[in-house]
Amino acid sequence: MTVQDPTLTVTAESPVTIETDDLSCPAPIPEDARVILGHGSGGQLSNLLIRDVLAPALGDASPGGVLNDAAVLDVAGARLAFTTDSFVVSPLRFPGGDIGELAVNGTINDLAMMGARPVALSLAYVIEEGLPLEELRSITASAAAAAKRAGVRIVTGDTKVVDRGAADRLFVNTSGIGVVPEGVAPSADRARAGDAILLSGAIGLHGVAIMSVREGLEFEVEIASDTQSLGGLVAAMLAVEPDLHVLRDPTRGGLASALNEIAAASGVGMVLDEPALPIPGPVRAACEFLGLDPLHVANEGKLVAIVPTDAADAVLAAMRATPEGAQAVRIGTVVADHPGMVTMRTLVGSERIVDMLVGEQLPRIC
Repeated sequence: MTVQDPTLTVTAESPVTIETDDLSCPAPIPEDARVILGHGSGGQLSNLLIRDVLAPALGDASPGGVLNDAAVLDVAGARLAFTTDSFVVSPLRFPGGDIGELAVNGTINDLAMMGARPVALSLAYVIEEGLPLEELRSITASAAAAAKRAGVRIVTGDTKVVDRGAADRLFVNTSGIGVVPEGVAPSADRARAGDAILLSGAIGLHGVAIMSVREGLEFEVEIASDTQSLGGLVAAMLAVEPDLHVLRDPTRGGLASALNEIAAASGVGMVLDEPALPIPGPVRAACEFLGLDPLHVANEGKLVAIVPTDAADAVLAAMRATPEGAQAVRIGTVVADHPGMVTMRTLVGSERIVDMLVGEQLPRIC
């Protein structure tokens, strides 16, 4: 038998030889020699960057262990939480906030995720030559107002100016310290089978708000960033249950990445309930239009809590009694099955894997 076309002849009697030198793989090959945008996504590539490059290079200079939102140190008999973060959001102003407010809230929230009462912050700028002084003054005032609302002082800082094109107008770094009460020790490795998974409110708002401005997208209802301080919310939760197992604000990489990190650190599985997930209609519509998963979109004013099941109702009620947690819901359960994996029961009754973000969905969002 012979099959012919204008470019190829194959006969059954003779073997087929394919020259592999002319073939190329259409699948992307992960970059392992240079930093790419995906390394800043908060997802799988970020974890690999820390695990394979940064942690080995730090060696004995860093104690290692579980990666939380802040470190807790014993200093002169006190338990202090310490954290630092850099913010490179573009544009500098967006619906619901700006880079100054975002930086202060983000650092306060990292302290709060360790159960700490925030005490003091630093504020450092890398400023591109040509940034209008009035814009810098306005952003700094916004940062100060956010700190005042949270009851935190900005006590030190730094400024550097770089050439045009070297910093995309303004980069902000903030560090913070807070006091952790005795008996309070949330950590990513403390989730236990049977625990309840609580979420403080709607997800996806910050990432979509940034995208709408950057890409010139318009929605029937304006989507604003959810940036806010969560210190008061955490204090209300601790007042009814000091033994909160895990607290995490799902920023870069979204809710899916945060839960996968917790599941891996604790060696447990998680099962989410899709109908319970609070995804606003405009966020869902924008994500469907752009092919994004709302569970991977960044948030800047929400937290996920893993709490003992017998305390879940009381903690949920305490959350709903605060402005920051008024829309809090229970979204799932920690299980012993499939450790390190997060799954979700869908609207149609099936179950699917909820994976960590791999690449970079929305660059420059925080």
